[in-house]
Amino acid sequence: MSALTQALWVLLLGSLLGLELIGKVPPTLHTPLMSGANAISGITVLASLTLIAQANDQLPLLVLGSLSLGFALFNVVGGFLVTDRMLAMFSRKSPRTGGTR
Repeated sequence: MSALTQALWVLLLGSLLGLELIGKVPPTLHTPLMSGANAISGITVLASLTLIAQANDQLPLLVLGSLSLGFALFNVVGGFLVTDRMLAMFSRKSPRTGGTR
């Protein structure tokens, strides 16, 4: 079995397992779980930067590293924005002070 075939099997089985596990998570935990998973994408950012640094002017590796870096950064920033929005829902709003308008 070639390395590509093995990698595709791992991707397929990992995707099915992830789909099964996420389907069993209660709706109240989806946002915190997603935010934590998006923060873990920081590891993907480091791996992408390592790939780009070691590409040695090989165009396919540079393209793959750049794409993975873009998607990982999008995931990290989106995760933190969702977390910030979620935490804002739980903050207390301060009462208005001052006179009439």
